[in-house]
Amino acid sequence: MSDEPVRWTQATVHPDMWTDPDDDPRHSEGSDPEGELATLQEFLASYRMTLRMKCEGLDAEQLARRSVPPSTMSLLGLLRHLVEVERDWRNWISDGDPVPKLYGERDADFEGAVADQAEVDAAYSDLAREQAATDAALAEHPDLSERLGKDRIAVRELMVHRGEEYARHCGHADLLRECVDGRVGQ
Repeated sequence: MSDEPVRWTQATVHPDMWTDPDDDPRHSEGSDPEGELATLQEFLASYRMTLRMKCEGLDAEQLARRSVPPSTMSLLGLLRHLVEVERDWRNWISDGDPVPKLYGERDADFEGAVADQAEVDAAYSDLAREQAATDAALAEHPDLSERLGKDRIAVRELMVHRGEEYARHCGHADLLRECVDGRVGQ
């Protein structure tokens, strides 16, 4: 017997996928988004949902499980990290004082990701709240070429960076989930 999880998927039609295309909540029937802003928002929403899907069905211990020493990366750590990232993006567009880190300085988002259901629940709640706050702040600036904040960052650059950040961490989540229980994803 090996301690390594067996690779598996819930998909039956395409066994190399996370879920069958007809059951994938990220893909709905209808028209494609109209315009650049709507396209960027749809891709971001899809990556956010992908991250949640990668965490579904795991308990607190599994979510907090570290990948490989000496890495502190875990699925719970990724959730907490993205909370901090969402808060920081609002700092980029603000002319005011930055909002403080929620979990503490330097890698506390990963270090504090412990196997406790209250920590898991807080991370999900924090992430939903911070995503909504960043979305609301950016909704006030629909012109993608508008420059914001002290560094005069273009809304377009921020929107692209948001998608890139989630996409990169979804890749990490693929590997982390496979280490936890063998589930492979798309």
